Amino acid sequence: MGVDGPVAGEGGRELRADCSRCAGVCCVAPAFTASSDFAVDKPAGRPCPNLRADFRCGIHTELRQRGFPGCTVFDCFGAGQHLTQHTFAGRDWRADPATAQRMFGTFAVLRPLHELLWYLTEAVRLTPPGPLRDELTSALDETGRLTDGTPDELLALDVDAHRERANRLLSRAAEQARAGRAGPDRRGAMLIGVDLRRTPLTGANLRGACLIGADLRGVRLGAADLTGADLRGADLRGADLGECLFTHQSQLDAARGDHRTVLPPGLRHPAHWSLTLTPAGPPSRPRRRRPS
Repeated sequence: MGVDGPVAGEGGRELRADCSRCAGVCCVAPAFTASSDFAVDKPAGRPCPNLRADFRCGIHTELRQRGFPGCTVFDCFGAGQHLTQHTFAGRDWRADPATAQRMFGTFAVLRPLHELLWYLTEAVRLTPPGPLRDELTSALDETGRLTDGTPDELLALDVDAHRERANRLLSRAAEQARAGRAGPDRRGAMLIGVDLRRTPLTGANLRGACLIGADLRGVRLGAADLTGADLRGADLRGADLGECLFTHQSQLDAARGDHRTVLPPGLRHPAHWSLTLTPAGPPSRPRRRRPS
């Protein structure tokens, strides 16, 4: 499931998934729970029933229709091929079963590090020269060095602590990028299914906000910070995300939209988005009750 956005990070490192150079790790290592995202239960470490012998997905072109939309929006940020080709030097869990558990455990560390590389790369791009950019570049270099560690080094790493330090820098970078355009602070807000068409969100801080199924039709988000925002099923038809910060392709792949949805440079309209000209006007006003 290749994605757009920054393709290379520190040292030219690949930050776009290349499943042809991986060993299907994301189809084995994590657990799936039967839900609207996955049609079956799958415990961690067991191959998905759709994984073929060549590590390709047997229903790749029909994932949404067959009940696996969660697979279409997952992104390893290039960690899968780095794990297979670099960390384990071309070995795979089928040919060398003794490495399986270590490989899967290492992937659980390497994947968030690669995601962090993506965000730090984007932050460096957004931040003008100065002390903050120097700190971001240093964090980017350090994260890159960590991803090149051995399996033992990666398994011993406190990835949450490292990510927390980097997140503080990323928050500062977002605040600087939104300076003069900052909107409401909705960090971590639970906005599941909420109609937001009348809510001012231009320049909003939506880091980690839960926007599952939210109605954002026609909303202008301006320089809103969408770091880690959950957009599964969010209706973005006619919305303007053109200046949004830290928007990743997988967030768009999880949402709904159409050809009128304005996207940040480098991102694409997902193939499953509607192409119909559905009106995206303001919500109807609630009717007043007559006095009894």
